[in-house]
Amino acid sequence: MHVRNTVTAFAVAAALLTSAATATAATDPLSRPHVVTHFSLASSQQPENITVDRTGSAYLTFSFARQIVRLSPGGHLHALATLPAPTKASTPNLGKAFVGGIARADDGTLYVTYATGTADLTGVWAVRPGGRPHRIAALPADGLPNGLALDARRHRLYVTDSVRGVIYSLPADGGTATVWARGRALEPSTFAGVNGLKLHDGAVWATNLDEGTILRIPVTPRGTADRIEVRATGMPSIDDFAFTGHGDTLLAARDDNEVDLVRPDGTHTAVLTAADGLETPTSVAVHGDTVYVPSAAYLTNEDPNLLVAHLAH
Repeated sequence: MHVRNTVTAFAVAAALLTSAATATAATDPLSRPHVVTHFSLASSQQPENITVDRTGSAYLTFSFARQIVRLSPGGHLHALATLPAPTKASTPNLGKAFVGGIARADDGTLYVTYATGTADLTGVWAVRPGGRPHRIAALPADGLPNGLALDARRHRLYVTDSVRGVIYSLPADGGTATVWARGRALEPSTFAGVNGLKLHDGAVWATNLDEGTILRIPVTPRGTADRIEVRATGMPSIDDFAFTGHGDTLLAARDDNEVDLVRPDGTHTAVLTAADGLETPTSVAVHGDTVYVPSAAYLTNEDPNLLVAHLAH
C-alpha cells in the first residue's frame, strides 16, 4: 500500500548532498546534512529503527503506529505490514504497543521486535516478501524487547530487553529465545537499560540508555557471550548506532538531539545536532558514503523525519 505523506524524493536528497553546504552544525566526517522526509506525527509515523538494503531502500519501524515501511530511493513510502493491536496494551515504561528494532535478511525477510505487555503478542516477528507478519518467538510480556540484530552466518537473532536488562538469542527461523547475556552493565538504573544492538567483528555491541555507555560482548567459538566490555561512556540517552566502516568507529544516536562520532578509544564528539534537523534521533544506518538518521520526535513532539548526510571516507 502506498502511504501518502510529505515524502521528499531521495533523488532530490542526492542533489542536495552534492550542492553547497548549508549553515548547519554538522562536523567532520559528516557534511551536507538535510532532512529528506517529513513524517506525520498525527498518524504516529515515528521512526524507531532503520536498515538499508543494497539498492538504497530504507526499511523503518513506526513504533506506535505498529508499522513496518519501506522508503524507496525514488521517495515512495510503502507500508509493508501492520502488526496486530493488543486487546489492551500494558507495555512496561510505555503503556502502548511498541515496534522496535528491525533487521533484514538477504532473502528480503524482515525481522522486528514487538512489545505490548501481553503474552500473546510480545516477541520477535517476521515478514517475508509478500507475506503477512507472524510471531516467530515469544518474549516475556513484562519486558521491553527493543534492539535487534541478525547474525546471517550463524543464522541467529539477538534482541535487547531494555526493561529486563538482558540480551536474548534465538534461531532466525524462530523458536525458543534464551538469555544470551546478562549483567549489571546491561541493566536499567532509572528507565531503560540495554537498547541499541549491532554485530561487528566477532562481537555483539550494545548501548545502555540510562548509563550512557557503549558495550562490546565478544562471541566465543561456542557462540556464547564472553565478558562485557565498556567501550565508551558519557553519552546520556544513547539509543541505537551504526559502524562507519572505519574499524570500530561508530555513529550513535542520542535522544537529546545529538549524533556522536565514537572513536575506538572511547572518545566521542557531536557531529549532528538539533541545528541539523534532529528531533529525538533514534537510530543510524550507513550505506556507502550516506548516513541515514531517523528522528521519532518522542521528546520534541514535532517533525518526525529522516535526515541524510554525506560520510567522508
